[in-house]
Amino acid sequence: MKASAVNICAPAPQSVIRIQRSRKPGLDLIRAIAIVWVMLYHASIMGLMSAPAQVLISFGWMGVDLFFVLSGYLIASQLLRPVAAGQRSNYRTFFSRRLLRTLPAYAVLLAIYFLAPGLRERAVIQPFWQYLTFTENLFIDVGRGTAFSHVWSLCVEEQFYLMFPIAVMALTIRPSTAKTVTAIASILALGIGLRGYLWLAHVSSQPFDAAGTPDHLRYMKLIYYPTWSRLDGLLAGISIAAIEIFRPSLWQRMTCRPNLLLALGMMGTGAAMLWFGGQISTFYPTIFAYPLLALSIALLVAGAADSHSLAGRYTIPGAKALATGAYSLYLSHKIAFHLAAPSDDGSPDWLHLSLAFGLALTFGTALYWCVERPFLRLRDRLDGRTRTPTVSDVSPKPGLAEAA
Repeated sequence: MKASAVNICAPAPQSVIRIQRSRKPGLDLIRAIAIVWVMLYHASIMGLMSAPAQVLISFGWMGVDLFFVLSGYLIASQLLRPVAAGQRSNYRTFFSRRLLRTLPAYAVLLAIYFLAPGLRERAVIQPFWQYLTFTENLFIDVGRGTAFSHVWSLCVEEQFYLMFPIAVMALTIRPSTAKTVTAIASILALGIGLRGYLWLAHVSSQPFDAAGTPDHLRYMKLIYYPTWSRLDGLLAGISIAAIEIFRPSLWQRMTCRPNLLLALGMMGTGAAMLWFGGQISTFYPTIFAYPLLALSIALLVAGAADSHSLAGRYTIPGAKALATGAYSLYLSHKIAFHLAAPSDDGSPDWLHLSLAFGLALTFGTALYWCVERPFLRLRDRLDGRTRTPTVSDVSPKPGLAEAA
């Protein structure tokens, strides 16, 4: 390769390999918004909110896309920074970190769901092996409405944790910008094409309802839940991480006006909402609105990551706590909502909703401090002893990476 060729995996200047010693308030805010948005959405579909209150909440499923973009950005940063420093990523350490980050709290909730069925939000649950192998999203029984179904997004992320390091290893063999961009664009195009094919071949083959909405069971099972249809957000997060690490001058030009990025991101997200029209959408939104949403959220993340933006300049009270406990909250909140479900006693919605959120925060806090946090501390102690470049010398410090 000629020296003049652009190489996205070439060693970056040392100024690029920054050690993040503190949390970024903007990313905490994004994560806090994501978990609250998802929880409000689930509260609405579980009967804890009246119909008028659901108008702005009905797109709360997009909170999962916020998580996907954040995960793509943070995980890619961990694995790409060593490459930018001319080093090899320590994949053993990476997988150890992921296991200590996600498995303990997940194992506790899995035990509760299978050993205490009375606490489930629904009586039916998928087979245990699907949860154990993180494949529940590929076999989900939408028609019956199963308990612990929200773990589908964790399955997507766990599959991403497994496959992305393989992709990084492949791309670092004779690396080039063209190779990397082609890989990202190809996966994006395959997802678009696959959604289009599934919609035409399977979803549209069933009669639409009076409002012109396609069959929601086939849509959710074939398009919404499977990993191969939902890679847009992860790819968007990976892309902005790669630009930040390997093209710092381009990143600086992109983020020189972070508030503009935030504005464009919010406008794009609003446009995606209008285009989707709802969680179950028609042909063209199914194809193109997911990439639009992913790009818009990537702009939000890029803007929020900058300390000079409105999102990154100020610490919003409660945002850090919500962001820190977001994973435990996500896993456990449906049990709390089920216990606080309305009992037709005439009580106002706000009382049921307040009780539900109070229980969810209590359960989530207990799960975080009793299970999740001790294993995070163990992970950080292991990092300190091994001093591997993936997690110590060139990757974000626990304050930032812990949220991943």
